[in-house]
Amino acid sequence: MRSDDVKGGYARAPNRSLIRSLGIDESEMHQPFIGIANSWNTIVPGHTHLRLLGERVREGIAAGGGTPFEFNTIGICDGIAMGHEGMRYSLPSRENIADSVELMIQAHKFDGIVCICTCDKIVPGMLMAAGRCNIPAIILTGGNMLPGNFHGCELSLTDVFEGVGKVAGGVMTEDELRELEAAAMPGCGSCQGLYTANTMACMTEAIGMSLPGCAATPAVYAEKLRLAYRSGKQIIDLVQRQVLPRDIITKASLRNAIRVDMALGGSTNTVLHLMAIATEAGIPFDIQEFNKISEQVPHIAQMMPGGPHSMQALYNAGGIPAVFRQIRRHLENCQTVSGKDIFSIADSVHYVDESIIRPEHSPVHQSGGLMILTGNLAPDGAVIKSGAVQDEMWRHTGPARVFDGEEPAMKAILAREIKEGDVVVIRYEGPKGGPGMPEMLSPTSAIAGLGYSRVALVTDGRFSGGTRGPCIGHVTPEAVEGGPIAYVHDGDHISIDLFSKSINLDVTDEEIKKRKAGWKSPERTLGGVLARYAATVGPASHGAVLQKIS
Repeated sequence: MRSDDVKGGYARAPNRSLIRSLGIDESEMHQPFIGIANSWNTIVPGHTHLRLLGERVREGIAAGGGTPFEFNTIGICDGIAMGHEGMRYSLPSRENIADSVELMIQAHKFDGIVCICTCDKIVPGMLMAAGRCNIPAIILTGGNMLPGNFHGCELSLTDVFEGVGKVAGGVMTEDELRELEAAAMPGCGSCQGLYTANTMACMTEAIGMSLPGCAATPAVYAEKLRLAYRSGKQIIDLVQRQVLPRDIITKASLRNAIRVDMALGGSTNTVLHLMAIATEAGIPFDIQEFNKISEQVPHIAQMMPGGPHSMQALYNAGGIPAVFRQIRRHLENCQTVSGKDIFSIADSVHYVDESIIRPEHSPVHQSGGLMILTGNLAPDGAVIKSGAVQDEMWRHTGPARVFDGEEPAMKAILAREIKEGDVVVIRYEGPKGGPGMPEMLSPTSAIAGLGYSRVALVTDGRFSGGTRGPCIGHVTPEAVEGGPIAYVHDGDHISIDLFSKSINLDVTDEEIKKRKAGWKSPERTLGGVLARYAATVGPASHGAVLQKIS
């Protein structure tokens, strides 16, 4: 066992003495040592219940014949951090989480690890650590929040964000918005729709790193406690058989994750995170895989925010196993941490609610829910949630309204200085330029809440999974690196064509070269985490992972 490095032989008597001080019995000393990385805290709604899940995982590990040791990682709530300086710290926290799990695994020589996590950067951070350290691992995602209810209508967090725009537009009062905010989020769990947290839970199950049914099970259901117990027991089997994350996280399983993503129309952030997970697992992976798969796998579920269905509805319809069944012919048969392969899981499904998870012959859209766009504005790619774009905006040309940062853009949107047909450009918000690549849920929700129907938004920053409409993010190269988005002027026309997967600045190559020659990167004063992050982070097209120091 790896743990023999800290507990085996007479030379490790001092180490064992410290371990015994924890109350560890002699019999426990000879069992596999299993770490539990738990992101429980009392500030993130998706994490407030994870301590209870941790107890069930501990019980499962003990029942399976292992000795559990639990520790914490940080966790940031993107919704609470949204729209202010705090959002710059969210993406960098992913790297901190991956690093902290690695530190604990390697310092204490755990034989296996169970990662308990729920929200946007925590799930990918722990998957990155699993791929990096490559010891037996299983992910337990904490589950989704039940929908809110207001005047008989189901609600999610996006309704509150869009309510801000409605107040600014005069169609909702502040008192009505307060009623809405009090009703939208009824308890613990990740935000109700297919936003980034829930999309990453679905990706985790699709890759094979969590047990079947884990992704869609609501946080407050007893089934989540049973999944926690079974995850604890299952990690012992993985240790005994030495099934490693790199046996599970493969090129084929990552393609399966993208297939499920396309079928569901998940968050654009999955492009960023799946690329990062591939990097940490040592898998060469091309961002154009998303477009190849998008052309093969139809979009078959209208999930919030682009559609009416919550994660609870997805659970009731059969969850990710039911999605496997509906798109089985597109999947590759990969092993999972459950010991079952993907086809076995798909074939074991006896019920699918096809009003929610449609059959292939009756899709929402013929192509997948995400798309990579390229062109002279984004030579290395940009990402759009095509499944949440209305048909009439699949092809659009309009004048640019350019803002150097989210804050001035938000002010202009709320002041109704944006006109129908405009293309709002928000730049210097990429991984280096932000720094931290902040999400733009506030401006996108304000645009929707104000009732605009023909306004596009383009940024080198990111979008929340709660975003809907013609919103294009991850523009690479980013502005601070001298990408073409840095040379856009107010009034320039930008052409977006989802049919040809293109995004172009309608000025000549000669004019772009002229603007480039006169461009200077803006000066910034940074300190602490953000300074270190900006100095080492790579491009969004490669997952925004930290670069190796030469």
